[in-house]
Amino acid sequence: MTDDVIKAELDELMRTFLGAFTNTVGSKANLGAVRDVFIPQGMIISNVGDGAPVVYDIEGFIAPREKMLSDGGKLTEFSEWEVAERTEIYGSIAHRFSEYRKSGYLDGEWFEGVGHKTTQYVRTPDGWRMSSMAWDDE
Repeated sequence: MTDDVIKAELDELMRTFLGAFTNTVGSKANLGAVRDVFIPQGMIISNVGDGAPVVYDIEGFIAPREKMLSDGGKLTEFSEWEVAERTEIYGSIAHRFSEYRKSGYLDGEWFEGVGHKTTQYVRTPDGWRMSSMAWDDE
């Protein structure tokens, strides 16, 4: 498998992950997609601001976001998208550093944001999967 083919697979995993949260124009968030792109033992870390990092396993990450993004939730018309990335592939592991933007209504107030993610990938018998992700918002 060439690096170009692997890169395309990693690009799709990131698109799927970010798209899982979209609930714009009547669409519903599909947070189950997070389970599809991560290994079961995956870790997602919020390291925003000066506080201590918040470390989630996959289910601990999904649960509060399902509530926020569901019908009647406090986060509506939300989307998040990658605007720049640098991906490095080494055999059966890979790393991606991303800049992303997001927007939506939080408790009825419009907001826009920018942040960065670092994502690690591993090749599994079922294809490439995310193994960990950490993010910080500006």
